[in-house]
Amino acid sequence: MLPSDLLLHRHSGEELQPKRLPIDKKHLAMATDLITVFREAKGKPQSELDRQLQELEGENTDYRIKRGLAHLLRAEAFSTFEIVSPLDPQALRQKVFALSAGSASLPQAADQTLATIATQLSLELGYEVLTDQVRSGLYADLNENRILTQFEPPEPEALLHRYNLSQVQGVFYKASQIRINAHRNDPGEYKLLFRYLKLFGLMTYIEGDADHGFTIAIDGPTSLFKPSNRYGLDIAKLIPALLHVTKWNLAADLLLKDPYSKQEKLRRFTLADTCGLVSHYPAGKPYDSMLEFSFADRWDSLKTEWKLEREVDLIPIPGSVMIPDFRLVHPDGRSFLLEIVGYWRPEYLRKKFYQVRQSGRDDLILAISERLNLEKAGVKFTDTPAQLIWFKDKLLPKSVLSLLERNEAAEDLNRG
Repeated sequence: MLPSDLLLHRHSGEELQPKRLPIDKKHLAMATDLITVFREAKGKPQSELDRQLQELEGENTDYRIKRGLAHLLRAEAFSTFEIVSPLDPQALRQKVFALSAGSASLPQAADQTLATIATQLSLELGYEVLTDQVRSGLYADLNENRILTQFEPPEPEALLHRYNLSQVQGVFYKASQIRINAHRNDPGEYKLLFRYLKLFGLMTYIEGDADHGFTIAIDGPTSLFKPSNRYGLDIAKLIPALLHVTKWNLAADLLLKDPYSKQEKLRRFTLADTCGLVSHYPAGKPYDSMLEFSFADRWDSLKTEWKLEREVDLIPIPGSVMIPDFRLVHPDGRSFLLEIVGYWRPEYLRKKFYQVRQSGRDDLILAISERLNLEKAGVKFTDTPAQLIWFKDKLLPKSVLSLLERNEAAEDLNRG
């Protein structure tokens, strides 16, 4: 996404309107030129790339647009900058400084020190290290010296779409409240949207159902006791996911500093499914964490009749919707829902356990990380219908399977 200093917008009364670039010949040519600069800078230090970009900017008035597009091209999705050095630069500097201590501060002495280090490293590493490699590696960890080792160029049109989306995402850095109305959508679209809400840890209040639609209220970063830039970024990340929903509209209240009075003023921003923005998120179902991905991957190697399902029904509860991470289904018809409680903030933990109590589901299994300080979060297990499993770093499928087998044994005993 774009930093605040590269966001461009104008005011129309109380309404905020982010700048969008038309997908026309002029801007496609601009995007193409920038992509070419990055492609030709592959294998060169970042300082050389910066020089080429500055030269491309020239003295044109659209320099902020070019900087914004270049900022997006620097993102990990497109560019990889790496430290290229025969040894960790800090360790390399220590070697050079230790060897040069007490030596004459002459160019010849410095060159001799670097040559000696190169010889030592050649013997240690088992391949030839040149003096020039030692010289360039000394400060290879500085940003300007990092090498652009990989570049995956987007299509010029895709880059312009990404820019327009980023301008809109930047609006939410200063949001105090967001309201989303989603209606007449496929249930799978709701599930995808709610999974992203959960993935980004957003503080939401949800009303409605899949048949009639949902109203989603999200507390913005400026509504918190202490405004959080990170939380503002998390809200902005939701917008590409919302674009996968067919029918929706959004309204946001913003607290923005007036450039003249320097006082914060309330502004408004609206968006709808007809906005024409293009998402770069895949339309598939995301895993909420590596914990879930790792668990699902390990489950596939188990020899068990229990089938692990990722697609789980929505469970409406007061003020929210619960979407358990997995469903476990046995051929005889038995099924359990599984929710993995990982490394969440205290306020999110309190909300999660409130949801569990409100759901009233006795077929729910909670797998809880021992790293969580539940006492600090004010979470208690009283009146919790769910069954509990504790884990340390990774949730082992065998732990879940053991619980399922104990349930089966208990049912057989009751029937007997």
